[in-house]
Amino acid sequence: MRKVHPEFAYQSRELGGQIDGILGDPPNRKNYDMMVGALVGEYTSGGGIEDVNMMSFALVDHITFSDTKGLLAEAGEYEGGSPEKVFAMAACEGEAEAMYAAMTDNHPELARQAIITAFLFKHPRMWEEDDESLEQLSRDDDGDDRYDDEDDGVTDDFAQMFDKEGD
Repeated sequence: MRKVHPEFAYQSRELGGQIDGILGDPPNRKNYDMMVGALVGEYTSGGGIEDVNMMSFALVDHITFSDTKGLLAEAGEYEGGSPEKVFAMAACEGEAEAMYAAMTDNHPELARQAIITAFLFKHPRMWEEDDESLEQLSRDDDGDDRYDDEDDGVTDDFAQMFDKEGD
């Protein structure tokens, strides 16, 4: 298992939530297909919402991956990285091919993130994320250490200012 950037883990979970939300309970495949079709049409025309999850939603049913190890390595860095390198590791065929080309031409950085997000969503057993739960973060914490550098006591001069009896 390989660790991925926390933002990619978050985006992958969000994509799953969006898909479940559109499918509904009980699942309505017609609504889902209409949503995907609308997104594919928007991105193919060069438009579409500039959002990682919307873009990955449009890709997820159409995309194939040729280099899973390479994509996992790219998932370690959310911003930056090489869009062209990621584009070479994935492809879409048929009507989605034009969408893929438009996405990669018009929004290279966002398309890189969307491709990796779709990959992680489709391959959840290949990666893991850092445990950032409160329990894990507090495991070695001995308490609130904000005041360690401050003086805990007050000086005698300060205390005597409020001493009514005086010395």
